[in-house]
Amino acid sequence: MEIKETLNLLKTDFPMRAGLPNKEPMRQKEWEEADVYNKRQELNKDKPSFVLHDGPPFANGAIHMGHALNKISKDIIVRYKSMSGFRAPYVPGWDTHGLPIEQALTNKGVDRKSMSVAEFRQKCAEFAWEQIEGQREGFKRLGVAGEWDNPYVTLTKDYEAEQIRVFGKMAEKGYIYRGLKPIYWSPSSESTLAEAEIEYHDVRSPSIYVAFNVKNGKSVLETDTSFIIWTTTPWTLPANLAIAVKPDTNYAVLNADGRKFVVASKLAEEVAETLEWEKVELIKEVAGKDLEGVTAQHPFYDRESLLIVGDHVTLEDGTGLVHTAPGHGEDDFIVCQKYELPILSPVDEKGHFTAEAPGLEGQFYDKANKTITEWLEENNALLKLDFFTHSYPHDWRTKKPVIFRATPQWFASIHRFRDDVLNAIEEVEWLQPWGMQRIYNMVRDRGDWVISRQRAWGVPLPIFYGENGDSIMAPETVEHVASLFAEHGSNIWFEREAVELLPEGFEHPSSPNGIFTKETDIMDVWFDSGSSHHAVLKTRENLSFPADLYLEGSDQYRGWFNSSITTSVAINGEAPYKAVLSQGMVLDGEGKKMSKSIGNVIDPNKVMQQMGADLIRLWVSSVDAQADVRVSMDILKQVSEIYRKIRNTLRFLIQNTEDFSLEENGIAYEDLRPVDQYLMNRLNETVKQVIDGYERFDFSDIFKEINHFCTLDVSNFYANFAKDVLYIDAPDAYDRRAMQTVFYHIVRDLTKLLTPILPHTSEEIWNYLEEEEEYVQLAEMPTVEDYSNEQEVLSKWSAFMSLRDNVLKANEVARENKIIGKDFEARTTLYLSQEKRALLDSLNSDIRQILIASDIRFADLSEKPEDDSTLDFDGLSVKVERMPGKVCTRCRITTEEYVELNEEEVLCHRCHDIVETHYPEALTK
Repeated sequence: MEIKETLNLLKTDFPMRAGLPNKEPMRQKEWEEADVYNKRQELNKDKPSFVLHDGPPFANGAIHMGHALNKISKDIIVRYKSMSGFRAPYVPGWDTHGLPIEQALTNKGVDRKSMSVAEFRQKCAEFAWEQIEGQREGFKRLGVAGEWDNPYVTLTKDYEAEQIRVFGKMAEKGYIYRGLKPIYWSPSSESTLAEAEIEYHDVRSPSIYVAFNVKNGKSVLETDTSFIIWTTTPWTLPANLAIAVKPDTNYAVLNADGRKFVVASKLAEEVAETLEWEKVELIKEVAGKDLEGVTAQHPFYDRESLLIVGDHVTLEDGTGLVHTAPGHGEDDFIVCQKYELPILSPVDEKGHFTAEAPGLEGQFYDKANKTITEWLEENNALLKLDFFTHSYPHDWRTKKPVIFRATPQWFASIHRFRDDVLNAIEEVEWLQPWGMQRIYNMVRDRGDWVISRQRAWGVPLPIFYGENGDSIMAPETVEHVASLFAEHGSNIWFEREAVELLPEGFEHPSSPNGIFTKETDIMDVWFDSGSSHHAVLKTRENLSFPADLYLEGSDQYRGWFNSSITTSVAINGEAPYKAVLSQGMVLDGEGKKMSKSIGNVIDPNKVMQQMGADLIRLWVSSVDAQADVRVSMDILKQVSEIYRKIRNTLRFLIQNTEDFSLEENGIAYEDLRPVDQYLMNRLNETVKQVIDGYERFDFSDIFKEINHFCTLDVSNFYANFAKDVLYIDAPDAYDRRAMQTVFYHIVRDLTKLLTPILPHTSEEIWNYLEEEEEYVQLAEMPTVEDYSNEQEVLSKWSAFMSLRDNVLKANEVARENKIIGKDFEARTTLYLSQEKRALLDSLNSDIRQILIASDIRFADLSEKPEDDSTLDFDGLSVKVERMPGKVCTRCRITTEEYVELNEEEVLCHRCHDIVETHYPEALTK
């Protein structure tokens, strides 16, 4: 028997290389066949519930890193809750209606005009299901567990029926009405847009100053005087019906280069400079309120513009006289209502002028700017024309500018229950406190919600019209439509006549002849997803209302968070969620938005093929997702290094417990050596911190804590000197079994803690442990132990770790000076203060072994040499010398006391005793 054969050099089948891209799909197939998700649900069926309600991603396109961040974050939370005493089902969902799918079909060559609405909608549904299937496979490949065979989808019959019932309850309470109001209109989409569908981009716009001549000055102004307005939208001048002034400010009547003008007194100097007047004389000042009722001549149409007062008028820019077109602006609309002015909006759904704008009919609104400025110049009304770049609202789908346009629309009357929504917001736990203020301000300041859209692909508004045009949305008609949708789907609305969609024998005063028509608009898609609290949480037996948590991107404060709380408060009187957590956007490595055209997109499917899903999941845990996060292949490679270190650390622990059974060889905590107890307490602290991180949904803290523990406590400290015990001591030696006990506890607890983040790797590790659960996903999270001597142990050993850092520093200096190579070549003398000596004595441990020296000596600090051979610290000086003697063939320490076996091999006394006792044949070879 060779001496090297007396070492406990164990082997393990746990591979160093993870091989995640190949192994993960096989493991996922195994989980599916074993029905692990439902087994976990069965285990938890009698436990308190925790419901994370999934916000539906839109069913269009392959999954991206934003999807990965979102879905993995949810999966981490649900997996943790499932292993922590909660029944935590996960029902994934999809949002499927809306313009993007219509556009996608058009881009694929589908000719919408060649088919009926119902046929086109069927194609939209088929396309949506194709997209769902692709995304579902992507989410499953990420390791996300849930009811993938039974998701909620906004186009299914049951969902649409419940959405109609949400609408019906709101209508019954008087919250739904039809009105003519200027709303965001997208000519490129030919549809209204909600505020949540607006984004801002820079555009170059004209800036013009226009003179409106006084027509009837009401003895306040002479008719040879002109009002000056400033606007950046010349195309809205055909709809001008009024000029608004600020009632509580003065207006100056000026003689400027021979013409009389009216502007706000406080802005007179600025206007004079802008219009480059050379000679300006103040004629008089007039109070804004005294201008009310004066009329001006429209600059190019034969009609008057009324001077009105409005609180919305400011003196921040312009002239203090505001061009007012009630068909093209919300403030304009509101102020003109007081004066009973008509709502003129001479622009059609495609953005072209109608016959209500003589001379412009058929022109695109933006192109008409040039014609209008030419008219103004011809009429001597154009005082100045400039161009400037500014931020302007755009359609978030088509990326083209939108306009304000007054059209007949259906609204949800937010102002009727706004205070109730605001109160509900204050009762929710916003896990980012700024989130509450953000959504609170949005709801406080928003107008009524435009819920109608002029599209084909969506849930129809269940509204009928009588012969006289009156709308009908009675409880019995809405419920009948809901029942029809539940049985046939919403396409029936487009396949049948109105009378066939009404309850049999239905009568209404508005239609004495029994003739009815139906609404052709569909609902805003935010109404679709915003109804999920009713269509999903309240209809599925394994879920509950309100949900414990909503988690989505920060853009959903204006989206799903907003529409959900609006509809829920409207029909339930409370928020649909108890707590809300938001995440930032995923950017590239330089902090730029990802774009296919730029080429900086990271495809999670490709990452999984190259590196595995667990690498993406570990990246998710590494970032502070409450803010915008960055990802690149370089960042993922850095994460893979962390993964490798964690995996190799655990592999070392697994390998060195191959001949260990906790049941047969394990040692109770109170019987462990002090250093082993220290590691058990550090493990306990790690368990405590990690569980706290899970409870706070702070995955980056978990990542840091586990990485810190594996690297510093286990790999750099405990496992580093453990080799001198595990390899060298006899197999059943007490010290060795003590360390193996600690190793096993570390592997077992870390595997459980890592399961929500790295389920594939954790399951692989679990196969090497002697635990009763077949899958780690069916185990419970480790508990935080209550060790009686915890504080004493941590205090002492934390102090020792600081001393150890000093010794390691001294070793490093000795290496730089070529005194030693490896730590085992050192003879280390510690010159200690009384306090430091007392600390080491109190540890009752083999300090030489822990500090990985061949020899260690203690001396009083007062005996420190006067030369510069020591490295000095607070209460400690360290002298490192090269240890004389020979290197033990077996344990590799350098010793002066050894047994010589032959010319090449020697054994230190410790190794000789072990070999002589347990492997005597190795001495007689």
